[in-house]
Amino acid sequence: MIYNLKNTIRNLSHKNRLFYSIYKYANRHKVKILSKVDDEKFAKMKYRENTGKELNLDYPRTFNEKLWWLKIHNRDPLLTTCSDKVMVRDYVKGKGLEHILVPIYGVYKTPEEIDFNELPERAFIKTNHGSGKNIIWDKKKNFNHKAFNKEFRNALQENYYYQSREWNYKNIPPRLIVEKMLVDNPGDSLIDYRFLCFEGEVKLIFVDVETAAEDGSHSPYAKRNVYDKEFKYLDIKVAREHFDKNKVSKPVEFDEMIKYAEILSESFVFSRIDLYNIDGEIYFGEITFYPGGCTQLFEPEEYEIELGSWINLQSDKIIYDEKK
Repeated sequence: MIYNLKNTIRNLSHKNRLFYSIYKYANRHKVKILSKVDDEKFAKMKYRENTGKELNLDYPRTFNEKLWWLKIHNRDPLLTTCSDKVMVRDYVKGKGLEHILVPIYGVYKTPEEIDFNELPERAFIKTNHGSGKNIIWDKKKNFNHKAFNKEFRNALQENYYYQSREWNYKNIPPRLIVEKMLVDNPGDSLIDYRFLCFEGEVKLIFVDVETAAEDGSHSPYAKRNVYDKEFKYLDIKVAREHFDKNKVSKPVEFDEMIKYAEILSESFVFSRIDLYNIDGEIYFGEITFYPGGCTQLFEPEEYEIELGSWINLQSDKIIYDEKK
């Protein structure tokens, strides 16, 4: 019942800006109230609320269950380094892949520090310590600096850890990054190639389209297809609707993208390596450890069990908190 109600409220918030504001306000207060709840209790509440299912942490089998288990137990400091969109750049450089980093114009502690007169006509602005907080700077369009400053000042004060208990975000110093736009035309949309890697081996690829709204913010209407390592389409639905598979073909540089994803993921039990391919040029997006907060539903369900079998909870890549 709670799951169906939340879905209804979330869908309404996507269609009505006033309702969206009310939803976000209520969510902030809910997160604050639940911040005192311990991680395991929170995990079970969050999972039930978002999926309508019970979370088994004693004997985890599915992809989501095992990722929740890792959320609670894995305290590898490298997770924080690679979740920070500033610090991860040094990690990518250290792997010999500096050439796939998106050029940046600056890193800032406050929105007021950004000198827009020094920026090119278009740039992409995002936070480094969370997910989905982005905006496009376009000199040719009316840009509300006052609203931008207020929105991103508030964003910098949030600790994304409390949204979904992703420990890797908890201790990231909040910053704003201004980087080069990867598409030339305002109406263009990037294709996200998201490589699901298990101890350094790519096993599946999520290809997502229409992930950003026109202003650069996260779009709730993104679509997703799932492919195997040979870029063969798989009839699996994960959280998002499918798109016409004729819209995306296997990139010429696909094998090179696989290679880069496996290099970047070799240190982790599981990671999702996000890459872009723009006219044959490969760019690094980000590294994600707990996709969708570990509440994304699979159809058919047996695929979630299969993905769960690829996660080794006995791996020596898991680092436990010695204080526990």
